[in-house]
Amino acid sequence: MLVVGLGGMGSAAVRHLAARGVRVTGIERFGPAHDRGSSHGRSRVIRQSYFEDPTYVPLLLRAYDLWEQAQKEADTDLLTLTGGLYLGPPDSATFAGSLRAAREHDLPHEVLDAAEVRRRFPTFHPAPGEHGLFESRAGFVRPEAAVAAHLDLAARDGADLRFGVRLLDWTETADGVRVRTTDGEITAGHLVLSPGAWAPGFVDVPLRVERQVQFWFAPPGGAAPFVDHPVYVAEGAHGQQIYGLPAIDGPAGGVKVAFFRRGRDTDPDALDRVVTDAEVAEVRERVARTLPSLAGPLVRAVPCMYTTTPDEHFVVHRAGNVTVACGFSGHGFKFVPVIGEILADLATTGTTPHPISLFDPARFA
Repeated sequence: MLVVGLGGMGSAAVRHLAARGVRVTGIERFGPAHDRGSSHGRSRVIRQSYFEDPTYVPLLLRAYDLWEQAQKEADTDLLTLTGGLYLGPPDSATFAGSLRAAREHDLPHEVLDAAEVRRRFPTFHPAPGEHGLFESRAGFVRPEAAVAAHLDLAARDGADLRFGVRLLDWTETADGVRVRTTDGEITAGHLVLSPGAWAPGFVDVPLRVERQVQFWFAPPGGAAPFVDHPVYVAEGAHGQQIYGLPAIDGPAGGVKVAFFRRGRDTDPDALDRVVTDAEVAEVRERVARTLPSLAGPLVRAVPCMYTTTPDEHFVVHRAGNVTVACGFSGHGFKFVPVIGEILADLATTGTTPHPISLFDPARFA
């Protein structure tokens, strides 16, 4: 079996396949746990009251179990729970969608008005009339460490991992697939294709690759108020969301914040890695409205990529001898271990017990 792309989803897939005793090869165009795609940036928010769609919640519950299992087996910290706050007008996607998911799946949560948000979490200054949903089971995962852990576990269980090998094309055959790479041709009984931002060149799915920027600011009053701090998503009156995390990298590491879905189309082979003063000023102005004590000097800014479907839901599907995982639309990393399990299910048996009908690419026909 062959897995192409060893970022978040591919690293988890090769780990699960190897753990099941499957003879598996994995190839990756860059090095292990690289910073050239979508699985870097030191942290990713993980949450359960999922405003995107309540259908995701059972997958999240399984993902939490698998994150804990992976960090135990790899003997490294991957998942940290901080609590999460989802803030916005009462009818906003962020607040109303989170409340719907929490109620539908009976998730522990609290609903806070603006005054209670300010009292409980003084760094936040919600506008009058805004509401917050707080859940204690939210937090963050470390993407580079997670990819490295999954690759290490896969290699321990016998996976053949090859780096610096780029996919050129693939052809399905009667009994498997024939894959051309920069390191020669590989034949396999099944192909798991998880190419991240390079997916548009290899799959027949409508996708946009978008440049996004992650920012770290130094709070003028110091980072201390942001150490014991929830992760958050905050939506303004016009629908624009920002998300952020605690100060997790020490006093000089800054505090991470970013727009959620405010990017521009890009070629993944020509990603503009220069962040402009205008981009910094735009996010600082937005942050100042909700977390004024965070809007200080820039510490660092790092671009990454979202590979987005028209409806912003994932694509996970098997057809013939090929299983595809792509289009994770900027909210996929928290699902990495359960998507890896699903890909292993599909590749070995053709089915999975997990609910994935939402991710069928036939919806775009």
